[in-house]
Amino acid sequence: MDEKAGSGTGREGDRGADGPGGPGAPVDPFEPPGVTWRRVSPRLVTSQRTVNTLTSAPLVLVLLALALWLTWWIALGALAVAALWAWGWWLSGRQVPAWGYAERDDDLLVRHGLFFRTLVVVPYGRLQYVDVEAGPVDRRFGLAKVQLHTASPDSDAAIPGLPPEEAARLRDRLAERGQARLAGL
Repeated sequence: MDEKAGSGTGREGDRGADGPGGPGAPVDPFEPPGVTWRRVSPRLVTSQRTVNTLTSAPLVLVLLALALWLTWWIALGALAVAALWAWGWWLSGRQVPAWGYAERDDDLLVRHGLFFRTLVVVPYGRLQYVDVEAGPVDRRFGLAKVQLHTASPDSDAAIPGLPPEEAARLRDRLAERGQARLAGL
């Protein structure tokens, strides 16, 4: 029997015959079929970069002042902090587009990450409560974060970078769905 036609050996390459890529296409566990992902606001990049700058810049200035006052070796620490700042700046621009969430009939999907990808599935019946948070920098950029809490801390999830209206809508919808699923238990 031709291997391309599927020999039924149960190997990983044989799975995914009815996946989105057609017969024999590999199944991506981070792309469930039929899911429409909603993205977070691109303003989250600017918010993260602002926080990164507000924490890194004072440290660099203090280290440079100490280097002038004590010894020039301390300037290497300032250089290291500046390099970490630059890396964080670049990484923020890459990570934010990887955030997404999708509401399904029975659960909420939250995904994020580029290097280490994560997909969290939160069943509505397991939700205990939903928080909406916004620090001073997030408020400045018109953003909020929705934090989901379940009985298990391992299944908690967060969706940062939402406009406040969307965060409030999502909070109310999740609380409503969670209450409806909980009542059915």
